[in-house]
Amino acid sequence: MSFDVITNNIPYLWEGLKTTLKLAAISIGLSFVLGTLLGMAKLSKRALIRIPATLYVEIVRGTPLIMVIFWVFFLIPILVGHSIQPFTSAVAAFTIFTSAYIAEIVRAGINSIPVGQTEAALASGLTYWQAMRYIILPQAITRMIPPLVGQFISLFKDTSLAYIIGVLELTRRATIINNREFKSFEIFTFTALIYFVLCYAMSRFAKYLEKRRRVGETKNEKIPEPEIMAGDIGAQTTP
Repeated sequence: MSFDVITNNIPYLWEGLKTTLKLAAISIGLSFVLGTLLGMAKLSKRALIRIPATLYVEIVRGTPLIMVIFWVFFLIPILVGHSIQPFTSAVAAFTIFTSAYIAEIVRAGINSIPVGQTEAALASGLTYWQAMRYIILPQAITRMIPPLVGQFISLFKDTSLAYIIGVLELTRRATIINNREFKSFEIFTFTALIYFVLCYAMSRFAKYLEKRRRVGETKNEKIPEPEIMAGDIGAQTTP
């Protein structure tokens, strides 16, 4: 057993890791935006908005990710009339798939906020979307951090499936090296270690954010309400 195969191919694997990180970052950003919109749409009182969003989420969540990748890679070129780069197809597939799960996280996060806040916002003249943007979502997002990070970690690991359609990400490059060097244990152990280190760092960061949120909530609960004495009231009402 020799790990020289790793040191000799570090630049090649580094390029694959950069592609993996780029693929994950773009997919996370797009899926978060789309998932947030879908989550709010599922809570809409308008059936024309709620029903399509619900169907999208249920269908995608009931479909294996690898099938979504194949659908995007083979179906979209037929619909648009020209081929699409594997990287673009992978981003689209991961965005479609992950946004369905984020939609459920967003929906649960919004439902965790007391309904009275939404009613008060609407009574003040704000529209439903304005109430969500300025009042409900800022509070809900802090509560959604742990499940969101967990979903993003899953997405980061799922990027390894992009090798199926030819994306030269980390797993694909590791496979190419293995086919040439026949050092399966060394290569894939090192690759798994990279995924573990990055996923562990993300999970620790999520715990840090969750701890900060709980500390902030505890401080807010301990802030005493200002006491108004009878003399103060008389002083305020005396012209």
